[in-house]
Parts: sequence; structure tokens; C-alpha cells
Amino acid sequence: MTRAEPATSTATEPAPESAFRRRLLEAMAEAVRERGYRETTVADVVRNARTSRRTFYEHFDSKQDCFIALLTERNSETIQQISDAVDPAAPWRTQVRQAIHAWIDASRHDPTITLAWIRDTPALGEAAAKLHHDAAEAFIDLIQRLAATPEFDAPGVQHPPNRRTATFLYGGFRELIASTVEAGGDIRDIIDVAVDAAIAVVGPRYEPRTGDAE
Repeated sequence: MTRAEPATSTATEPAPESAFRRRLLEAMAEAVRERGYRETTVADVVRNARTSRRTFYEHFDSKQDCFIALLTERNSETIQQISDAVDPAAPWRTQVRQAIHAWIDASRHDPTITLAWIRDTPALGEAAAKLHHDAAEAFIDLIQRLAATPEFDAPGVQHPPNRRTATFLYGGFRELIASTVEAGGDIRDIIDVAVDAAIAVVGPRYEPRTGDAE
């Protein structure tokens, strides 16, 4: 996967504060890809960003603070990507597949960061706990909102799924993604099972297939 090189500033045209922050976030992502979050240091980040420790601490309180900011941004982007990918006028099963395809595509874009988000952050304390809570709430809300369209108002379908069902789907998909990345697999291979599971959870208990005996 090709990564964009971090932006650089010139001596005559200093980068604005927002550009420095962007460079530091991208540098954090690069360091985590190379070394993993636990082995990454602030020195790694400032070296990748081609800036100073002073600049780093003007934007972030710690390595953890920078990492959490990166993950917060990535989660927001993933949620937006999923939301944009779903056609609310499509049949409900198609909407389920569209949402899961988008979720997998977003996770596959940077699987090392996805895995670090799922596996490393639980041990990072209160700030990370808030990140997990906020992310879970956002994904649960997304699942319920996407399934609140008229196409989901079909016999036997949860419309929208209740909070427990949405929580089950969110947690299950996260674990499936993480375990696949850890095993060195391609997370695109889990799309069908994820779609089938989601349809089974939110859909009718049983619908005869075309051609089944009455």
C-alpha cells in the first residue's frame, strides 16, 4: 500500500498550526505501522513529521493523546464513509451489504491502525475509555439510523434494531475484523459471513428461499 509522504514546510512560508497537527497525526500513523503503538515513541513521531518535540507538545499532551486524536478522526471518517455508501432506497438486504462493504473497505485501508484501535486502546486508561464509549455510541447510533429507513419496514425485520442488537453487531464485527487481521487474512473475505450474520440478526427468523417447498 502506497502512503503519501508527510507534507513539509519551507523556511520562507511556515506551515500553519493545523498543518503541523496534520503532519503529527500522519506521523503517528506511520510510526504505529512500522513499530506498533506500544513500541512507538514521541521521538519516532517527531522524526516522521520532520518537526520538533516542542511542536509536538504544543499540539498534544502525550503519545497517547496523539494516538487517541488519530483514532477519533479515523472513527469519524469510517462512520461517514459507511453512511455515504448506503442507498436508503435500496432493498434492505442490499443496504446491509453496502454498509458492511464500506466498513470493511475503511478498515482495510489501514489495517494496522484498525488493529491497534481494537487491541491496544483498552489498556490506555480513562481517555481511551471515553474514546471507546464515544465510538461505540456513534456506531450503535449509525446501525440504528441506517436500519430506520422504510425499506427495513418489512415483516419480521427489527425496524430499527434495538440497542442490544446494534451493540451485538458492532462488537461482533470489530472482533471479526481484528482476529482476521491478526491471522494475516484479507478482511474482504469476511464480507459474506458478516452480511449473512447481520441479516440473520435483524431479519425474519425464517424466509423460504425461492424454490423451497411450501
